[in-house]
Amino acid sequence: MSRDCDSLPENTIVVGCGAAGVDFLATVATYPKPDDKIRSTSFKIQGGGNAGNALTCTARLGLKPRIISKVADDTQGREILHELEVDGVDTSFMAVSKEGTSPFTYIIVDSQTKSRTCIHTPGFPPMKPDDLPESNLLTALNGARIVYLDGRLHETALVVAHEAVKKNIPILIDAERLREGLDDLIKLADYVVCAARFPQAWTEASTVSKALVCMLLRLPNIKFVIATLGKDGCIMLERCVNEDPSAEEVVVDKLLESLEMRKNGSTHIPTCISS
Repeated sequence: MSRDCDSLPENTIVVGCGAAGVDFLATVATYPKPDDKIRSTSFKIQGGGNAGNALTCTARLGLKPRIISKVADDTQGREILHELEVDGVDTSFMAVSKEGTSPFTYIIVDSQTKSRTCIHTPGFPPMKPDDLPESNLLTALNGARIVYLDGRLHETALVVAHEAVKKNIPILIDAERLREGLDDLIKLADYVVCAARFPQAWTEASTVSKALVCMLLRLPNIKFVIATLGKDGCIMLERCVNEDPSAEEVVVDKLLESLEMRKNGSTHIPTCISS
């Protein structure tokens, strides 16, 4: 996608706090069984981490991202910083440990099921709020239009979130799975984007559609919640501020079924189907 996107405001600053690491990606024809030996069909080493990926994407869309994270002063850490900087991500707010190891992940991509399996090794030492001086935090948030948090580095992320709330900067949470400290962060969010399994895991609802409704009910500040579904796209539930009093009640599971029936299976172009 071109960086020159006329529909996006110029110089829009996005601040993200979370994981940035190195991904070792091996693509296989099908996921191996225990004790199997198979060969990969392709192999790549590239930057990863939810925050790193998200902010790289925003940079390629023409926005101005700033990342708050931590790496070590090792080969992988230097490569992480370099790759982010090449894509236009501001890394000046990242902490760099003189000792330790940078985070990395082994990723097995299954060509048959179009899925991926991740084996993550966290960086050491972990990031703490002391790694982000208040002056750096205030500078990072200066002029920001939105704050992105991926649920990692939760202690530091909570400090960032509270300061964002003070400055009336909207917060988007990338909720991949249940994590320590995530509940404290998600209460401060304006927008939540979830992995497919997260809504039901967090709410214990019987279906994903019911789980999304539960999330809006439990989190009154949330404007919308999205569950990503891999190759099947995503589901978004948006809070209706000016509700039509004449609107009929619907069973949310049946509503989702009706939307799925309207999908055009022959097109490969992203399509929005609204209720």
